[in-house]
Amino acid sequence: MAGHHGKFVWYELMTTDTKAAETFYKDVVGWDARDAGMPGVSYTLFTKGERQVAGLMTMPEGALEMNVPPAWLGYIGVEDVDAAAATVAAKGGKIHRAPDDIPGIGRFAIATDPHGAVFALFTGIGDPPPAVDPMMPGQIGWHELMSGDLDTAFPFYAEVFGWTKDHAMDMGEMGTYQIFAIDGVQAGGMMTKPKDIPSPYWLYYINVAALDTAIERIKSGGGKIVLESLEVPGGAWIIQALDPQGALFALAGQRG
Repeated sequence: MAGHHGKFVWYELMTTDTKAAETFYKDVVGWDARDAGMPGVSYTLFTKGERQVAGLMTMPEGALEMNVPPAWLGYIGVEDVDAAAATVAAKGGKIHRAPDDIPGIGRFAIATDPHGAVFALFTGIGDPPPAVDPMMPGQIGWHELMSGDLDTAFPFYAEVFGWTKDHAMDMGEMGTYQIFAIDGVQAGGMMTKPKDIPSPYWLYYINVAALDTAIERIKSGGGKIVLESLEVPGGAWIIQALDPQGALFALAGQRG
């Protein structure tokens, strides 16, 4: 997957009730869904038009016993998963699932950064799909890390993936919000997490055409708003929410 090193290339929701989650996100985000057709594996693809956006699967065996809650996982493209996994470990991260093949799809590994935020490494087989505007409705356009410590987290991702600093925003008592770029394009932000948040995490912002409508569908569908609508630079508004199974996600869009 040449040219995709360091870019977020896939997203996956691991949850306790895939049918309920499918219904919820189809209603809130406007995705369609279909079975991936993988032999012996139940895996659902969320799509927008002809474009595959994300995957949906039941939480793997052992996760619930380890008190791992339902969650979204981001896959970051690399030229060589095995080499990238070795770099992650050398830079203070951990590999929680060693590099493994997905037949006919690619090779992946599950990792955490030095503070414990989870992400995946991925190298695909064949040519990547054509580029799409990440800010279009139904796409995931922003990637946010609530880090264990911004001053050490950013260098880790810069060294592993080649990310660069864009501008930083002073958030007052909350600290600095560091916007980062991937291949020169703004892709997300990271900051040191508040002390009352127990562990670092990545959060993914899904674009919707009408935020107010999506908010009502979250509430009527059994979800919960945890960050009320907030205007961000550029004129868009964001919210953060829990889906009915407890996975944290975020939406971005226009009000009214």
